[in-house]
Amino acid sequence: MVNYILDKFFYSLITLFGVVTVIFFLFNVLPGDPAQMMLGQNENSEQIQIVKKKYGFDKPLRTQYFYYLNDLSPISIHSNDSDDYTFFDEEKYSGIQLLRLSNLSLNLKFPYLRTSFVNQGKKVSEIIGDTLPNTIILAISAISIAIILGIILGIFSALFKNSIIDFSIQFFSTIGMSVPSFFSAIIFAWVFGFLLKDLTGLEMSGSLYELDDYGESYNLKLKNLILPSIVLGIRPLAVISQLMRNELLNVLNQDYIRTARAKGLSNFLVIRDHALKNSLNPVVTAISGWFASLLAGAVFVEFIFGWNGIGKEIVNALNLLDLPVMMGSVTVIAFMFIIINILVDIIYIKLDPRIKLN
Repeated sequence: MVNYILDKFFYSLITLFGVVTVIFFLFNVLPGDPAQMMLGQNENSEQIQIVKKKYGFDKPLRTQYFYYLNDLSPISIHSNDSDDYTFFDEEKYSGIQLLRLSNLSLNLKFPYLRTSFVNQGKKVSEIIGDTLPNTIILAISAISIAIILGIILGIFSALFKNSIIDFSIQFFSTIGMSVPSFFSAIIFAWVFGFLLKDLTGLEMSGSLYELDDYGESYNLKLKNLILPSIVLGIRPLAVISQLMRNELLNVLNQDYIRTARAKGLSNFLVIRDHALKNSLNPVVTAISGWFASLLAGAVFVEFIFGWNGIGKEIVNALNLLDLPVMMGSVTVIAFMFIIINILVDIIYIKLDPRIKLN
């Protein structure tokens, strides 16, 4: 098990390296001067040159790429020359010096995601720290709705195979898988947050915490979580219900299920004690993939509902060409996607010990 996890982690690091590389070169071909973006309307030629030299923007693209990897890496090479961008600056990040050779040092630190071009030099890690928890809460709420309702609907669909219940569940599941999240978000916001607002008490937009009427303190608004979590959970709910139905039907036709029924066990006990656990493997895989995807797929849903999460922050960064925020946010989401997949592989093995560790 330990060797398997280490192998998965090693290949995941290679994947993450590839993602970071694509992100860097993709966003750095966008038009615009980063130095001018950072200075805003106060720029002049002298200030622009100072900023370019300070952040390495005057270097060739391949050198900037090395600097970016150096910033992201937990073990980094630094120059003790204050005129060099790679200088170990405590204003950027703090760390522990592991080794020093002449003018260079090897340091242990947290990954540095740089600072926002637009948000007054605020660290990207702080921006992500402020918004990512809201996205995680939204994703957990959405996947919880999808898991609970998806498994229940899948079981009912399998038990009442080829009935009106089965056809109805499959029909709505197909619609749920077909409709894009941003379209569902617009419809739900309009219907439940505008047309039926007096009945539902829900708003068309809003975040988890909102300023009070005096603008002095933030209040918890759990009702703002309802619509975006339902919209975000529709597609995984549809997939989970279909997978649960098909896998349960397959398991119920196995010989050991017939043996359990021959012993006089009720249908409820057969499903609970024998069929359900062995039907969950593909469902768990789908849940893992969808949960990680929800972190990225929440972009449009958060923007439409005004949910203050990392998805909304990415959209704002795209509009303002705030490259560090875009690159940092996508990198963090990719890292979480990889970690979630590793954890799911472990859960998958625990659920079915017959799976061999390759």
